[in-house]
Amino acid sequence: MSVIRVSEIFLSIQGESTHAGRPCVFIRLAGCNLDCAYCDTGYAAKSAGEPMEVSAALDKALALRAPLVEVTGGEPLIQPGAAELIKALLDAGLETLVETNGTVDLSRFDRRAKYIVDIKTPGSGSAGSFHEANYGMLRPGDEVKFVVSSREDFQWAAALCRERGIPDKAIVLFSPVWGKTDFAELADWLLASGLNARMNLQLHKIIWGGEAKGV
Repeated sequence: MSVIRVSEIFLSIQGESTHAGRPCVFIRLAGCNLDCAYCDTGYAAKSAGEPMEVSAALDKALALRAPLVEVTGGEPLIQPGAAELIKALLDAGLETLVETNGTVDLSRFDRRAKYIVDIKTPGSGSAGSFHEANYGMLRPGDEVKFVVSSREDFQWAAALCRERGIPDKAIVLFSPVWGKTDFAELADWLLASGLNARMNLQLHKIIWGGEAKGV
């Protein structure tokens, strides 16, 4: 089996997406190919992590006894063993989410998983990094997330949604940058836009605070 580099594996409440509130095992892989201004997992993104065989990661996920698992990072899909990990989780009968920044070609990965794709806004400093072919890979079970640091970010994302017809392909989420973007303002922008999308608050931060790890 392949070796992956792991930052942490833990059981928590899913804090984001349409699965928010559900018990979920998180497999957080180390390393990232971007350096976003608002990154809240820099400890993983800038770490080499600990080597672990895919089989060992699967065993640990199963031992935590939740039917939902998320592979996340950093950016998990840059690791050569990520495809094998995702397939192993699915083959074990686990409902599998994959959170990715969309810079890696999704066609290389098992499409039984549900992909939560974070398209980077200008405020991230990484706008334009999205892999073009991934627009065509979006499916109804997938979700597209925009992390919004300003009204300009929101307007940019809303325009992209309309241009690309993203709400017709996948669920669209708007997430405020923690500690910077006012929740009520983002709600107002979303309501005024008329977009078929939803607010995406980080439930784990509301419960445990913005600095907690392993939650």
